[in-house]
Amino acid sequence: MSERVHKALARLGYGSRREIEEWIRAGRVEINRKLAQTGATLAPGDVVSVDGRQAFTYESEPAACRILVYYKPEGEICTRADPEGRPTIFDRLPRINNARWVSVGRLDINTAGLILLVTNGELANRLMHPSLGVEREYVVRVLGEVDPAALSRLRSGVMLEDGEAAFDQIYEIGGSDGANHWFGVVLKEGRNREVRRLWESQGVKVSRLKRVRFGSITLPRRLRRGHYEEMEAAAVAELLRFAGMEAGAKAATESAREPQRRIGRTAYARKPAAKGVYRKSTGPASRKKSR
Repeated sequence: MSERVHKALARLGYGSRREIEEWIRAGRVEINRKLAQTGATLAPGDVVSVDGRQAFTYESEPAACRILVYYKPEGEICTRADPEGRPTIFDRLPRINNARWVSVGRLDINTAGLILLVTNGELANRLMHPSLGVEREYVVRVLGEVDPAALSRLRSGVMLEDGEAAFDQIYEIGGSDGANHWFGVVLKEGRNREVRRLWESQGVKVSRLKRVRFGSITLPRRLRRGHYEEMEAAAVAELLRFAGMEAGAKAATESAREPQRRIGRTAYARKPAAKGVYRKSTGPASRKKSR
């Protein structure tokens, strides 16, 4: 079984297939230290480099998809490297061979909460595509009272600089904190700072924002900020099927029969977890010891 180089790089999250084809034409991609040609296929053991840096060594049967549920704290950004030296979500993740973690969407630096990281770029792209209609749920703390008319407008739709937007659901959460009030909101888009911009369009200031759900996956209460959990193979297969990737779902199911793997010094749980099916949490401290 062989695979075209642009497809393999896209699967690993380096970019879209069309974008990587442009890289090949521009001479940015090499196979075994030789410039790759458009449409080139890979053989087991081939070493692929991008911009002179080794990207991966090709295997005829790529490893099954892995997915992390990460609790992003405020102050971290969702890019791989930052010129300003700010911490990124990728700083805390386990290292993997011949693959890399791809974030499913982004959260801005001042937003905390659930973010998924996968080893399959195609899955990430499908989950982010509007056609799949994946719900994102947030809890929001706003300053002051909110006019019922403003809530009605946020449900029906308001015009932002990049087009009309609306919340699919808004519900009030009890336990107001002085001048602050809490709401839950749901929407099916992932535009830049969309939740904040919707509230700001009504003159309402957001003082705290956290994502608590992405599709059917909720942020586990036991998970601490800056820590992650890995989804069980059965849950990975279910998400792949939802995204229309049956072949990947089959590979994930097969991987469940393999011996338990490890991240750092923390072994995965041997018994099934409760609903949500997640692996045991591994945080920054345990990974630091393993380096």
